[in-house]
Amino acid sequence: MADAAADPLGPRLALNRHRQRELYGAPLGDRVRRLTSALGISQSRLARTLGISPAMLSQLVSARRVKIGDPAVLARLLMLDQRCHGVRIRPEPRTVDALLAEVARARWQWNAPRVPAPRGPGEPGFGTAAAALRGIADPARLAAAAAALGPGFPELAEVLRQAASRPGA
Repeated sequence: MADAAADPLGPRLALNRHRQRELYGAPLGDRVRRLTSALGISQSRLARTLGISPAMLSQLVSARRVKIGDPAVLARLLMLDQRCHGVRIRPEPRTVDALLAEVARARWQWNAPRVPAPRGPGEPGFGTAAAALRGIADPARLAAAAAALGPGFPELAEVLRQAASRPGA
């Protein structure tokens, strides 16, 4: 059996796990193993529940890929992770089946809520999302956040870029 030092992908995979830890709080392999163990399911069944192929989940688990590209898949993973947090005893099979069916039916949508605009100068109101963001961070930080979120969450990045580009608006 070859050791990790002899594996030319070793440093790359370590970097990818580090990036996953930054993005998701833990390497995806750890999260997936925790879920499959807690629920007594295969990685393939988890993949079907999340809405990705078993091959894609395998690449994420092994850190050959870093990011979950589909926000709906990430939302379902987070939903399942939250539901299983603190589970010490494996649930009954029918409970697991019901949970997985519920998670598989979950649909993520980008519904940007409209924030009420002020009616006039000095009147109470929150204005736009970009105005609210300008109230909590300076333009440089908003631009940096947009750059960081851009690849995975382009809609959020666009709002951040708008907020950064009009600091006085």
